[in-house]
Amino acid sequence: MAEKNLLLGDEALALGALHAGLSGVYAYPGTPSTEITEYIQGHPLTRERKVHCTWSSNEKTAMEAALGMSFAGKRSLVCFKHVGLNVAADPFMGSAMTGAGGGLVIASCDDPSMHSSQNEQDSRFYGAFAMMPVFEPSSQQETYQMAREAFDYSEKRGIPVLMRLTTRMAHSRAVVESIDPIREQNPLHYPENPRQWVTLPVNARVRNRQLIKDYAAFEEDAVHSSFNFLEDGPDRSLGIVACGIAYNYLMENYPDGCPYPVLKVSQYPFPRELARDLSGMVKTILVLEEGQPLVEQQLKGVFPTGITVRGRLDGSVNRDGELTPDAVRAALGLPALPVHPASEVVAPRPPALCMGCGHRDFFTALNNVLKDYDGAKVFGDIGCYTLGWMPPFQALDTCVEMGASVTMAQGSAYSGTWPAIAVIGDSTFTHSGMTGLLDAVNTNADIVVCISDNLTTGMTGGQDSAGTGRLEAICEGLGVPREHIRTIVPLPKNYPDMEQVIREEIEYHGVSVVISRRECIQTLKRHASKK
Repeated sequence: MAEKNLLLGDEALALGALHAGLSGVYAYPGTPSTEITEYIQGHPLTRERKVHCTWSSNEKTAMEAALGMSFAGKRSLVCFKHVGLNVAADPFMGSAMTGAGGGLVIASCDDPSMHSSQNEQDSRFYGAFAMMPVFEPSSQQETYQMAREAFDYSEKRGIPVLMRLTTRMAHSRAVVESIDPIREQNPLHYPENPRQWVTLPVNARVRNRQLIKDYAAFEEDAVHSSFNFLEDGPDRSLGIVACGIAYNYLMENYPDGCPYPVLKVSQYPFPRELARDLSGMVKTILVLEEGQPLVEQQLKGVFPTGITVRGRLDGSVNRDGELTPDAVRAALGLPALPVHPASEVVAPRPPALCMGCGHRDFFTALNNVLKDYDGAKVFGDIGCYTLGWMPPFQALDTCVEMGASVTMAQGSAYSGTWPAIAVIGDSTFTHSGMTGLLDAVNTNADIVVCISDNLTTGMTGGQDSAGTGRLEAICEGLGVPREHIRTIVPLPKNYPDMEQVIREEIEYHGVSVVISRRECIQTLKRHASKK
C-alpha cells in the first residue's frame, strides 16, 4: 500500500531504488550523497531482502562492484559526491561501453557553492562525455519516481543511467508518496552478448558504433519523457528553460502558474526538438540550471538566428555558487523579497576541530617538532583533519584531493624539500593513499607519512573505515620497514613521546609511517551512550 513519508532528496532516491528491486548499493561516503546509503542500510527491506549495503573502500571500487552486480543481472546503485565521480571515472566511462545487464544507476550528488567540496563541477558533463542518459529530478517526489524509472530505463536500453542531485535537493525534505507495487529483485542472469563486456579493441569498436546509434534513441526518449515537457504561457515576451531543481525554484516564484512558456528538462540528452518548439514561440530565452552552463552552451547551436539566450554566460544568472529562488527571482526581473542578511541573525561560526579531538593533539606535537626545521612542508589531505590548516594550528601547506598528500610529499621531496611530511586520515589512506605509499617505497622517498587514525570516516558522520585495525599490517605489506612504522596515542600527557617519535622518523632518510591513533570523540560518545 502506498505510504507518505517526509524524506530528504537522498532518502527519496534510496527508497525509490529499494522499491525498484535493488540488490546492492555500493558507495563511499561524501557530502551531500552519504544519506542515500545510510537510509538503505537502516531500512527494513534491506534486511528482509539481504541487500548489499557495506561501504566500499573508494568510489572506483564501488563503481566496479556495482558493474559486476549488473553483469550478473541484478539491479545495483552507486553513490558518491561529484568529485567521487572523478575517482570512479575509469570504470564509469567503461560502463558506457559494456552497457548494463541488470539496471545500473549511478547517483552523483553535486555541491554548488562548495559547502563541503573543493570545486563546483557539474556531473552532467560526465553524462554527455560518456554518451550516457542523465536524470535530474526537480523535486523529492520526482526523485523517488525517477529512481524507479531509471532502473527500468537502464534495462530497457542496456545502459547505465547517471542520476544527478545537487545539495539543496539532496538535503531538503518534502512529503514523498510511494508507488505500488514494490518490485521484486531480479533473478540471476548473464549477458546475452558476452563479447561487449570484454572491451578489447575488436569488441569495443563494435560497441562504440552501437552506442552512437543508441544515443540517438536516448535523445528521442528524452523528447517524449514524462519528466520533460513544454508548457505554453500567455506572455511570450520571454521563454524559460528550467532544468532539474531550477523548475522547482521557478514555480516557487509563480505559485499561481508561470506566465511565460516553460520547457522543463529533467532527462538528458537535452531534448532539442522541444527546445526548437520553444524557439518558435519567443525571441528571448532564459536558461535556469543548477551548476555550470551546460544547457545554455548547447542552445547556442540549436536555435535559429534572432533568438537571444540569457543565463549564466551573460550574467543574467549568477555564474558561480548555488542557484536559489532569489537568484531566479532576480533573473526574472521580479522585485527582491525582504530578507535579513545572515550576519544580522546568525553569529559567524567558522569550522573547527572538535574539542577533545585527537587531531588537535597530533597537530600540536607536529608543530612543536617542526619549529626546529627550516623549510619543512606538510602536505595535507581530505578529511576533518584538513581543518588543521586553520588557526590555531596552521599546520598544513597543501590540500588538493583524496590521497594527494603522500604523492605530493614524494614529488616535493624529490625536488629537495626536507623534511617533507604527509598527513592523511585512516579512511583516506585506504581510499587512495596506499598506492602512493607503494610508489614512495619503490623509490625510497625521504618522507614521513603521518596517518591520523580516528578509527572511523569522521568527516561524513562516522561511517566504518576500511583499514580499521589493519593499518600497520597494510603499511608493512606495502614494504615500509617494520621498525619505521610507529604508533603514537595523541594525548597531552604523551607530547614528549609523540615529539620524539616524529623527530626520529624525520631524521631517518627513507620512507617511514607514524600512526596517530585515538578514536573520534563523536563516535566515542555514541558508543558510550549505546553501552
